Amino acid sequence: MSITLSTAHSVVEPSSLAKRSAGFIVILYALITMAPLFWIFATGWKTPPDSISYPPKIVFGPSLEGYCNLFTTRTRQTADYINALGPPQGTCDEVTRRREMVIAGASNYAPRFVNSLIIAFGSTFLAVTLGVFSAYAFSRFKIPLADDLLFFILSTRMMPPIAVAIPIYLMYREIGLSDTKLGMILLYTAVNVSLAVWLLKGFIDEIPKEYEEAAMIDGYTRLHAFFKVVLPQAATGIAATAIFCLIFAWNEFAFAVLLTSGEAQTAPPFIPTIIGEGGMDWPAVGAGTTLFLIPILVFTILLRKHLLRGITFGAVRK
Repeated sequence: MSITLSTAHSVVEPSSLAKRSAGFIVILYALITMAPLFWIFATGWKTPPDSISYPPKIVFGPSLEGYCNLFTTRTRQTADYINALGPPQGTCDEVTRRREMVIAGASNYAPRFVNSLIIAFGSTFLAVTLGVFSAYAFSRFKIPLADDLLFFILSTRMMPPIAVAIPIYLMYREIGLSDTKLGMILLYTAVNVSLAVWLLKGFIDEIPKEYEEAAMIDGYTRLHAFFKVVLPQAATGIAATAIFCLIFAWNEFAFAVLLTSGEAQTAPPFIPTIIGEGGMDWPAVGAGTTLFLIPILVFTILLRKHLLRGITFGAVRK
């Protein structure tokens, strides 16, 4: 009895060469996109001379000077004055005295970082909350001129921020919302809610209406059915939408520069103003940028499963 080996190959299953090629491209793309992040992280551990050396130093002795400069303000003093202070009080004090300087106080980075947390997460929560209710209404009810309204909502994302920045600045100045956290939260919510509505409407459209009808037959009100049935089913879409809204609010620069200057200023416009002796303090900038990336990175990692499922939700119809 002869055994014949089948050489049939599925047109759907990729070949081994295609898999290896795709893996190589993905790895190469990941390395290219991560190279700037690695350089920012490395710059935060360099000394000021190493950060501006040419050719750039890849191998260097790590230093905490960038992080110390980020969280403190320093003044130059004479050697006699520094010697009269006694032994250094902590690592940052020791690093600072090596440059013949002393710590004058804390910098404004920590308050600006907290402002970013409050404004970004606050606006994301409001945008997603308003977006999910609006998307549910567009998905489940017959609204006159629904397509026109949806297009109008989307059109608010088409304008560049600078086009409406001056009118918003004048309006905020008149009503007392200039340089306030509440003003920035409301502004970022208004910008993000259009994205939230469009993304979430697609997810809610994929949820069968029969689930809600069965719940209402069992005695649930429509509102109870929304919270008990629709929201759990739309969790992946809500997570994906929250990530996109948070990324915009976290990184936004133009509105933050124009509408804030002190109390409500966020980290993005503050980091470029970190000045050292002779110019920009690049180690402090690298340290500040590294710390600024951590919250959005942690948030994305925690919701990564929902993000991947949310992006591909509804891609394959049964």
